[in-house]
Amino acid sequence: MTEDTSPAADVPPDRLAINPSSPHFDADKLQRGVGIRFKGVVRTNIEEYCISEGWVRVQAGKAMDRKGQPLTIKLNGPVEAWYEDLGDEPPVAKAS
Repeated sequence: MTEDTSPAADVPPDRLAINPSSPHFDADKLQRGVGIRFKGVVRTNIEEYCISEGWVRVQAGKAMDRKGQPLTIKLNGPVEAWYEDLGDEPPVAKAS
């Protein structure tokens, strides 16, 4: 993977969530497909992430809250994100 830190780099936002009720939800960006690498492993079960703070939220089993939303747990570690629609060598957003 290549790293492009220029302001014009086509990288995902610092924070993004898949829950439509979250203030960090952005359907247009999610439609492009966002790849997430957490602690060096590509993950597909991420509910929300924050690159600068170094955490992801994943669903905690099948447990639901009283509103029917999945319960999540916060895991800390290095996070990298990229758009999957940019091919094999997309610019990667990661903490400096």
